[in-house]
Amino acid sequence: MSIEIKSPEDIEKMRLAGRLCGEVLDYIAPFVKPGVTTEALDRLCHDYMVDVQGCIPAPLNYAPPGYTPYPKSVCTSINHQVCHGIPNDRPLKKGDILNIDVTTIKDGYHGDSSRMYIVGGEAAASILARRLCNVTLECLWLGIGQVRPGARLGDIGAAIQKHAEANGFSVVREFCGHGIGRQFHEDPQVLHYGKSGTGIVIEPGMIFTIEPMINAGKAAISELNDGWTIVTKDRSLSAQWEHTILVTPSGHEVLTLSAGAPPKPASIA
Repeated sequence: MSIEIKSPEDIEKMRLAGRLCGEVLDYIAPFVKPGVTTEALDRLCHDYMVDVQGCIPAPLNYAPPGYTPYPKSVCTSINHQVCHGIPNDRPLKKGDILNIDVTTIKDGYHGDSSRMYIVGGEAAASILARRLCNVTLECLWLGIGQVRPGARLGDIGAAIQKHAEANGFSVVREFCGHGIGRQFHEDPQVLHYGKSGTGIVIEPGMIFTIEPMINAGKAAISELNDGWTIVTKDRSLSAQWEHTILVTPSGHEVLTLSAGAPPKPASIA
């Protein structure tokens, strides 16, 4: 495993890429409403990234080994879809929960973040859906709170797993956070479950994502025939939040925070 420690110049460029990524998620929020399609949301995000920000949407035509090229500019995962949902022409319905996952490339550097949206506003969703979205956000921030020099990657996963399971939810095991920089996916892998005090020691200059995927039912998942979309095997609801994190000499910095990003929940402050 080769973990790149970012230089001060790298970090400045990652701050810019991260900020722009968060701003895409801010921009798209007012368009998430009943009747809109995820394909329309994808086009809006694409045009904003390319025409306004001067970014490249990293998912478009992304093809890791064994995959066909991803055909859209963002991922949109609805209700029981866990991740990597492909935008399509199905209109969103009131009460749907939607994850939009955005990765920007600016000046050769990547910013990566995702956010949950409730279609029709918070009151439109079921109590379970609202609770799942909120607990998953808490899981993200509990994981972020473990990031400091000298801590271990296992501390992040342990904090997330403990909170998810204490609330009766489960953690998806097959997908994880990842190092990020000039490459979309770099070392290390950041698991969202595990044991405190285990794993790689966290060092200043590391940059990685934390992106827990939490299911209302069991953790088991399956892949749809499109080769990309991951769903819960029991068709229970799933939620995900993601930020890109820089390890600083004294702790951490969240690079993908933006004006519209939900703050750290007061419940875990």
